[in-house]
Amino acid sequence: MSKHVTYEQSGVSIDAGEETVGQIYSSLASTFGPRVLELPNGFAGLFRLDYDERLFKKNYRSPVLVACTDGVGSKVQLAGKAKKFDTVGIDLVAMNVNDMLAVGAEPLFFLDYLAVHKLEPGTVAELVKGVAAGCRVADCALIGGETAEMPDTYAKDDFDMAGFAVGVVERKKIITGENVRAGDIMLGLASSGLHSNGYTLARNICFKRTGLSMTDAVDGLNGAVLGSVLLEPTRIYARSIVKLLSKYKVKQVVHAMAHITGGGLPGNIPRVLPKNCNAIIKKASWPVPRIFTFMQETGPVQEQEMFRVFNMGIGFVLIVAEDFANSISKKLTRFGEQVYTIGRITTGTGKVILK
Repeated sequence: MSKHVTYEQSGVSIDAGEETVGQIYSSLASTFGPRVLELPNGFAGLFRLDYDERLFKKNYRSPVLVACTDGVGSKVQLAGKAKKFDTVGIDLVAMNVNDMLAVGAEPLFFLDYLAVHKLEPGTVAELVKGVAAGCRVADCALIGGETAEMPDTYAKDDFDMAGFAVGVVERKKIITGENVRAGDIMLGLASSGLHSNGYTLARNICFKRTGLSMTDAVDGLNGAVLGSVLLEPTRIYARSIVKLLSKYKVKQVVHAMAHITGGGLPGNIPRVLPKNCNAIIKKASWPVPRIFTFMQETGPVQEQEMFRVFNMGIGFVLIVAEDFANSISKKLTRFGEQVYTIGRITTGTGKVILK
C-alpha cells in the first residue's frame, strides 16, 4: 500500500474541477454580448466599456463604474434540501444588480463564487445555469467565477454562493436622493415573494413551528407547495429600470430609488431620504402576497417585525416627481412590472411612517 497521500484522498478532486469548468462554459457564453472579449481558459474576464462598431456603438462621456457584492443567505439551505439548484443563481444576480439600479446604473458584467463541501459537476452546472439565466434577464455578461471545494469548512451537502456585479452610470445621471422633495410620489414594484431576505425567520416559522416539509401543499397558501413558494426567485428589475431611465435623457424626474431587501421598507427607504423629508407609506395600497400573511399568522409575528424583516410584496421603490408619476407608472406597467402608488413624500426628519 502506497504511503503517498494525494489531494483527492484529502477531499478535493482536481479532475472534478476540470470537468465542472467544461460543463459550465456554455452557460457563461450564453450571456456574452459584443463587449465581451472571449479568452477561454484565461485567468480573468475581459469586457470593453466603450466600443465603436456601427451596429453596437456605445460610448460614455464621463462613466462611473458601480460595483456590488452580495449573497443569497440561508435560502441556499432550502435549495439544498429540495435538491433544486437552478433558481438560487437567479437570486444571486438579482440581489446584486437590483442594488446598483438604485443609483441609476446599467449592469455590465457579473462574477460568481461557489463554495461546496464536495464538488459535484452536475450540481455546480445547475447553479451556474441559474446565474446565467439571471444575467440574461439583467442584460449583463457572466464573464467568470470561482468554485471552491472545501470539505473541512462545509458540512456534507452544504454550499454557499456570492456574487459580484459591475455596472456603469454617467456621472451626471447618478441618482442619490438629493432631489427628493415634499410632494414626490412613491411607486412600488411588486416582488415575486420573499426574494432573498428573512429566510432564517421564514424557516423557523414554516418548518420548526409547523412541522411542514418542503413538499407539503399548504391550505394557508391556497394549496401551493411550500418549497416552491419559498424558492421562487427574486425578481430582477434591470430591464424595466434601465429602459425607464433612458426615456428621460434630460429631465431628472426619478429622484430616488431603493431596493427593498433586509430591513424592509422602513429600513431601506431612509437610505435615500433627505433629512428634511418623511416617507408616508399606505400599507393598504398594494396586495400583500399570501406567504407573508401565512407567516405572520403562523408565527405569530407582529406586523412591525414583518415590515422590518420582509419586503411584504414590494421589491423596489421609485420616488418620482408628482407631475410625472402617472406616466412613469404607465411606462413601467408596459415594461412588465406591477406598479402601485404606495405613498408620498412630506416634510419631516428622514423617517418612514407606515399608515
